[in-house]
Amino acid sequence: MGVASRLIRQLKQPTIGYLAFVCLIGAVLFITNNRLSFLSYSINDWVLVYALVAAVQILDRYMFRLPPDGNFQSMDSSVYLAVIFVYGFDFSLSVLFFGFLIAFFFNRKTLWWKHIVNFSAYTIMITGAGAAFKLTGGHLGTIEISRLHSYILALIVYFLLNALALGFYLYLVHKGNLFGIMRIFLSDALFAYLSTLLLSLVLVILLVHNRTFGLFLFLAVAMLLSHAFRQLFNMYDQLNEKANKDQRTGLFNHSYFEEKLEDFIKEYRERGTTFSLALLDLDDFKKFNDKYGHPQGDKLLGFFGQMLKEVCEPDRLFVARYGGEEFAIILPGYAQDRAKVFIDNLRKHVNDTPYEGVEVLPHGCISFSAGIIEVSEMSYDKSQLVDLADRALYVAKAKGKNTVLIYGEQSSLPISIEDEMNEIEQQIRIFLSKDVYTFKHSKRVFSYAVEMADELRLSEEERRVLALGALIHDIGKLEIPRDILNKKTRLTNEEWEIVKKHVLWGKEFVLATGKYKELVPLVELHHERYDGKGYPHGLKGLEIPRLARMLCIIDSFDAMTTERPYQETKSFEEALHELERCSGTQFDPVLVQVFVPYMKRKMDPSLETVRQEVHGEGDSFAG
Repeated sequence: MGVASRLIRQLKQPTIGYLAFVCLIGAVLFITNNRLSFLSYSINDWVLVYALVAAVQILDRYMFRLPPDGNFQSMDSSVYLAVIFVYGFDFSLSVLFFGFLIAFFFNRKTLWWKHIVNFSAYTIMITGAGAAFKLTGGHLGTIEISRLHSYILALIVYFLLNALALGFYLYLVHKGNLFGIMRIFLSDALFAYLSTLLLSLVLVILLVHNRTFGLFLFLAVAMLLSHAFRQLFNMYDQLNEKANKDQRTGLFNHSYFEEKLEDFIKEYRERGTTFSLALLDLDDFKKFNDKYGHPQGDKLLGFFGQMLKEVCEPDRLFVARYGGEEFAIILPGYAQDRAKVFIDNLRKHVNDTPYEGVEVLPHGCISFSAGIIEVSEMSYDKSQLVDLADRALYVAKAKGKNTVLIYGEQSSLPISIEDEMNEIEQQIRIFLSKDVYTFKHSKRVFSYAVEMADELRLSEEERRVLALGALIHDIGKLEIPRDILNKKTRLTNEEWEIVKKHVLWGKEFVLATGKYKELVPLVELHHERYDGKGYPHGLKGLEIPRLARMLCIIDSFDAMTTERPYQETKSFEEALHELERCSGTQFDPVLVQVFVPYMKRKMDPSLETVRQEVHGEGDSFAG
């Protein structure tokens, strides 16, 4: 019973269940269509079977790689197709069966279950092609131009079944887009497939006119073509590696790192799989370069890169040279605390590794500083994730180097938040001469944000980001013409499109300062809606960073409760009711359930007293 239960659990796994289904279909088709017909073969038939099986085995030795990664192809399909056209698909199944037995017992490099899956997949392909050939009126033993459509249809069915079988398996493994996988599979491998198809027709002619010598000629041509394809794809691999690798360190380069980081973020959004990003910077590398020169500095970079590779590759971590003396490590499945332990152990290993000349460095050894960030709603794109890791790295270097810090672990800038608030407030004071409403609105939204930071029990860094982001969130409105900002009547469609651009202009302004990149999500995304109908990108749900979702609620609440042209002002009660009504569509329902009760308690202090008595809390901050 225990064995049966374990078997059932295994079969419920998508990939295992799919492979078991393929094997079952293959077994049924083989028994139904071959019916062990080889038991009645003549000696001549057996000689032909042996020759064809030998040809298949030789061609298997000349297997070559095809995209996508992990897919291999040989010219053996030409043999199976040609046999279908000349002797029938039951005879082709016999050749397949004896080839499978030889591979199963003598090819120990391939796992036994893979042999069975391959046999089943080929059985499905051969049966499908044979049925298509027969149903369209194809005649065995010769090529008839009038029946060319039968051959073409059989070839198409054969390789469509091949592409579908492999494509669906890759879809289950990688959870990608099935259509996208099929498109890559067919487009990248089309030339090799067409060659295989044409070779099958050539083999038909050779088998019909001179069976033994024809098979020998075909085998020679197929081996040469297989070798050519192998060389072609080896060259493709080498070019691909050169494009993705940093030649000095042997690690992946900056461009490929960005591609992989985008993939990991996409997987996080779609499947919720976590990962952490670490940025490493070699401490005092310039001093080493100045002392020994750039050639020796390059050697140190190569040495350090190989150390990273040796330590990270066994755990399948992605390592790249980010630029200069900076390196990046993506740690799939690592929460930030676990990532810090790993990177800190790596730091100690590097410290203990001798290298000639490092005695000139302040620490007397190779050392690095590192910043770590775990992917979260706060880091909604790759540039934001890198900026946050870089910010933590900056703090680690400021603390004396040879240190690993997690983003937000402690105050990230030597300036106090009060000084930052004063600096940003000077920027928004420009609104006093252009749009007094926006200035006052920003100050009110800031006040709400400070209160909600306490209510949400945010970390020190999250409090800072929410507060400063609220203060500067409408800075892009400085680019909107004064007559539109102060218009007393309803905006036209064209004017509204201009107003909507303020979030992108605000993003450009923040990035131009180069100092507050971490505020970009709040400035750019505070008009995104939970249902995906907002702007500028139409993000929805958890694609929008949590703090931006909170700012959207605060911003909307203040807009509803403040006197504005062409818009009726709502009371606090009406605005809170509107937030609840739009919860789950325009607003995050979870955050609405934090904001609304808080505002109700604030309007009725007796409710706050009751809440404190229930939770046993002391006095909270003054609203």
